[in-house]
Amino acid sequence: MTVIVVGSGHNALVAACYLARAGHEVEVLERDEVLGGAVSTVERFPGHRVDRGSSAHIMIRHTGIVEDLELDRFGLRYIDCDPWGFTPAHADRPALVFHRDLDATCASIAAACGPRDADAYRRFVRMWGPRSARVMRAFGGAPTPGRLVRSFWGLDARNGGSALSREFLQSGDALLDAFFEDERLKASLAWFGAQSGPPMSEPGTAPMVGFAALMHTLPPGRAVGGSGALTTALVARLRSDGGVVTAGDAVSALRRDEDRWRVRTASGRELRASTVIAGCHVLTTLDLLRDGGFDGAVLDDWRTRIRVGPGIGMVVRAATSALPRYPGSPIDHSARGLQLLVSDRAQLRRAHGAALAGDLPPRPVVLAMSFSAVDPTIAPPGEHQLSLWAQWHPYRPASGADWAGLAQREGDRIIAEVDSYAPGFAETVLRRHVQTPVDLERELGLVGGNVMHVEMSLDQMMLWRPLPELAGQRVPGAPGLYLTGASTHPGGGVSGASGRTAAALALRDLNRPRLSRWLRR
Repeated sequence: MTVIVVGSGHNALVAACYLARAGHEVEVLERDEVLGGAVSTVERFPGHRVDRGSSAHIMIRHTGIVEDLELDRFGLRYIDCDPWGFTPAHADRPALVFHRDLDATCASIAAACGPRDADAYRRFVRMWGPRSARVMRAFGGAPTPGRLVRSFWGLDARNGGSALSREFLQSGDALLDAFFEDERLKASLAWFGAQSGPPMSEPGTAPMVGFAALMHTLPPGRAVGGSGALTTALVARLRSDGGVVTAGDAVSALRRDEDRWRVRTASGRELRASTVIAGCHVLTTLDLLRDGGFDGAVLDDWRTRIRVGPGIGMVVRAATSALPRYPGSPIDHSARGLQLLVSDRAQLRRAHGAALAGDLPPRPVVLAMSFSAVDPTIAPPGEHQLSLWAQWHPYRPASGADWAGLAQREGDRIIAEVDSYAPGFAETVLRRHVQTPVDLERELGLVGGNVMHVEMSLDQMMLWRPLPELAGQRVPGAPGLYLTGASTHPGGGVSGASGRTAAALALRDLNRPRLSRWLRR
């Protein structure tokens, strides 16, 4: 039976690979000439392979998908980011270095923050490592109540489980305050947790901080050749099983016609399929259904209730003549992982509050990544490459200013922020490419500039992502249509879990008529 996959984001490609491996005819339709959506890499500057979206791959390395699809046979190779995290020296105290090795990390914390916090970090990892592993188990399938209960069953039975549930539902800040004394250590872990989108002051963000404990089991990985190497391997896997990928031809409408879907494309093609996997933004999927004649009142209700949010951030991609040099820290400590450029949580809170008001952050909060230090193939000899992710930046500035006029000035501020931690960095910048929230929407289809598609707040996670009616990755009134991507459980980030779940749902439904015929024999 024919399956059409809308979009070529990594979740969509994961779903396509599983369906093609099961023997189904699969075609992926992508509006862009570049495959992979936010998991893609292009030559922005001569000799530089620059990521368009994600750079570090964290969750997918904990899902088993890479191994299950044997993506190593198709060229995918990861380099461990070890150390995986680094916070520069501050106020005459040494840098914080988060190694994969827990003992080495605790030694760094003891030197920078004191032995009490080092002991507390060891307790934090001992407690939240197993918890985060259970979270990943919950991410591995549809977020049904039964599955969620089974994922966490037996983890902690104190007070009938009420203590555990309270600790999961608390804010990340509350978790950090309960464990640690040093503000810089708290800020570092809060900034790591905030990569999911919400500030760590929100309820339910404790697990986002707790996920740091799992980095001592398997750290973030850098795909050799750039983030898009994952897409390249998935496409190769798909084609090896007979799947087809068509770039540069956007789907323009989805219409249910009796027991089939009619899929219309911008080029005028009209395809028929028993099954459609929509891997684009959920609001884009609703638009495609509207153009196919789906009930407009229902779509309006869903659209109104899905919160995209004010935008998360922006990126400066820089070609440089050297790596940033943080005083007192060797390059092999600072350059291999996530450079958490923050010293206190007040900076995070001010940036988020400003974004809610539609203002630029008083001081940009920057996560720097210099992966040419571990993978020299992405930059020409004698040069390096950095991705500078800054949070939070509003999609619509309250001042009414256009991002086209703000982009370069804000890029200057982001580079200056790195320079404040690594003096002389600004002078090494040779070329740069600035991606504002509007650019992220225009190029990658990230509505509102939100790299997580919709807010990763407690009310839009698990059983409620993006809405209770759509959380099962099916669309009521649209049989044979399945949702995948960051709009669905488990949310944003590079995991592929949503794609695998969508494929499992589709395969179950596709096999049901075959089973019914067999039973009638």
